[in-house]
Amino acid sequence: MTDRDNSDADGDAPRKGSMRQRSEAAARRFQQSQAGTLWSRLSALDFLGNCFQLAALALLCFFPLLIVVTTAAGRDAAATVAGWLGLDQQASQAVASLFAEGENSGSLTLASAGMLLVGGVAVADTLQNWYQRLFDVPRRGWRDLPAQLAWLTLLFVYAGVQAVVGRLLGHVLAQAPFGLLTATGFWWTTMYVLLAPAVPWRALLPAAVVTALCWTGLGVFSTFYFSQTIVVNSEKYGPIGVVMVILSWLVAVGVVIHLGAVVGRMYAERRSRSRS
Repeated sequence: MTDRDNSDADGDAPRKGSMRQRSEAAARRFQQSQAGTLWSRLSALDFLGNCFQLAALALLCFFPLLIVVTTAAGRDAAATVAGWLGLDQQASQAVASLFAEGENSGSLTLASAGMLLVGGVAVADTLQNWYQRLFDVPRRGWRDLPAQLAWLTLLFVYAGVQAVVGRLLGHVLAQAPFGLLTATGFWWTTMYVLLAPAVPWRALLPAAVVTALCWTGLGVFSTFYFSQTIVVNSEKYGPIGVVMVILSWLVAVGVVIHLGAVVGRMYAERRSRSRS
């Protein structure tokens, strides 16, 4: 190796060292920032794994219960799901193809009803477990069951209100102001019911507001993205293509729940420190 090669090699070493130092310093700055703290908290909760768990549970356990309850109430399950996703008319028709009623759709055995209720409780239990971990509330075993049943009732009431508002106001952008208000009330009550009596109402308000903002934003995004995607997937792959999009939306719902709760709690903690 010549003297010039040796000098080039000696010059590369400080440059590589400085690049490594800069990258390590940038990583430390990110970890100490609000965004780094947010990511650390979300990662500690395994929020991506939780989101996929919710999507699978909702599709396998909750949707059958939704179909039965909406049919018993004289409502359309497909219209309810389309309202949640904020779909346009063409995408709603594609979703409706998944909920075609059979001749004996009104019949339900006691065992089937029990299984549907267990599935709904499983979804409620998963959500309650998330919030208990997010707000450091210990599990209470079977004593959490009444709160889970109360939340399922609250969810169907909220779905009914959304369906009525959707028919009256039409386009999702027209629904957004009222939807933001009702979503704030729904998520605020959801957290209180699933965490009571460990966390007071006032401490949950920031998390409820952030969750409602994310939820409303997801609804607007769904109108312009998921509607078109459902139509395209339905034409290419049939009903399974529609199911794939619904699963993606359910994963996004899990992200909204985690993000809203963590950001809201971080805001409440920061405000508490500033007051102190």
